[in-house]
Amino acid sequence: MFGIVRPCRHRLSEGLRTQWMAHLCGLCLALRGDHGQFARIVTNYDGLLISVLTEAQAERTTGWRRTAGPCPLRGMRTASVAQGEGSRLAAAVSLVLASAKVRDHVADGDGLLARRPVALAARRVAASWGRAGARTGSVVGFDTAVLVDAVDRQVGIEALAGPGTPILTVTEPTETATAAAFAHTAVLAGRPGNAEPLAEAGRLYGRLAHLLDAVEDRETDTASGAWNPITATGTSLEEARRLADDALHGIRLALREVEFEDGRLAHVLLAHELRRSVDRAFGTESCGHAPEGAFGPPPQLDEPPTPHKRGFLTGCAVAVGLCCTCQVCCADEFEGPWSRKKREGWCNDCDCDCGDCGDCGDCCDCCNCCGNCCSGCDGCDCDCGCN
Repeated sequence: MFGIVRPCRHRLSEGLRTQWMAHLCGLCLALRGDHGQFARIVTNYDGLLISVLTEAQAERTTGWRRTAGPCPLRGMRTASVAQGEGSRLAAAVSLVLASAKVRDHVADGDGLLARRPVALAARRVAASWGRAGARTGSVVGFDTAVLVDAVDRQVGIEALAGPGTPILTVTEPTETATAAAFAHTAVLAGRPGNAEPLAEAGRLYGRLAHLLDAVEDRETDTASGAWNPITATGTSLEEARRLADDALHGIRLALREVEFEDGRLAHVLLAHELRRSVDRAFGTESCGHAPEGAFGPPPQLDEPPTPHKRGFLTGCAVAVGLCCTCQVCCADEFEGPWSRKKREGWCNDCDCDCGDCGDCGDCCDCCNCCGNCCSGCDGCDCDCGCN
């Protein structure tokens, strides 16, 4: 599971937590339904934002939810999950980007992918996912060529980048790809007027995703000799943080221009949880867990300071094992299948002092905006009285 928006379950009200899980499960099941069981491995937190944004803009009608059967990741319980064009667009985007990630690992010769037979098999998987994403994108009217073009341009830009190259030059392809995906949610929801502000929000979200990934991987990339945009361009962490904060502010401004039917979950994820993702990446805030340093968490005593990432296929095998044994949702802590970073189980109780006030509206006068009246109101610059 990858993605930069990973909300703590205690910071979402019960209603918003149920919605969030509905979109996550909906993306997973959309991948399985259209492309088979193995495709579910590309389910990710960033992709479900596409589904969230689509539903947030659409008029409230029947057909946005269905009851899914028992699943090990839900403790063998049934659940109401999202369905429809938003989930399918999220699936298309996830497949194409996962295809690009596999090709990138093959090009770098990571782990087992350094072996020619394994690399050949991985290329076939990547090509299959790329074609599948294109088919699903076509069904919902989205041309995934813009994503493929962005990935192809990224390779050339990184090859030319060096000390002094503006880091925003490196993040531009990611910005372009996410802008297109966010904007298309307005088309699916029948809100064409939202396309422009959502494209801006998507562009800045893509910038953040690229920056935060670079910050989190900086030490590991340095140890392994892998290319990292911050190191390659000589960008300081202070400058990266400034750009991240500017992007956060820009996303909030863009969201003010979007006409939502019910934008509470989208606002919480893209305004509040995204800010916490930035703090987490730079180590300036924790959720009540182990204290973190100025620009990243300190090495854990039970793991090496710079754990080596697993190769793609090895990571896939570990991911399947984590899912089948329910460690992803039930374990107190598990090791990320590819990054080997420590992760918390989805259902693990956080010891943060953030409370869970539900949808009461007693703590501030902005539940229609924030949706989780206690913790959702801190640090918000929206015009809803949260401050």
